[in-house]
Amino acid sequence: MPKRLRKPPSDPVQAAHSISAQIKGEEPRIVPPEKNAAAVALGKLGGAKGGKKRAAGMTAEERKEAARKAAEARWRK
Repeated sequence: MPKRLRKPPSDPVQAAHSISAQIKGEEPRIVPPEKNAAAVALGKLGGAKGGKKRAAGMTAEERKEAARKAAEARWRK
C-alpha cells in the first residue's frame, strides 16, 4: 500500500514545494510566517487587561453565565 501524502499548505508556492518534495521523497521545508513583535506585544497587553476588567464589572451570576457559555462553546467544537 502506498505511503499517504501530507495535505499541502494553503499557500500555492508552499503547496507546490511540498508536493514536489514528497514526490522526490524528501522532507518539505516549510517556513512559518514571521510575526510582528510590536503587534504581538500590543495584543498581549490588551488581552491581559480585558478579561480582568470585564470580570470586575460583573456580578457573580453574570460571571457564572459567561463561564457556562464558554464551556458550551468549547464542547460544541
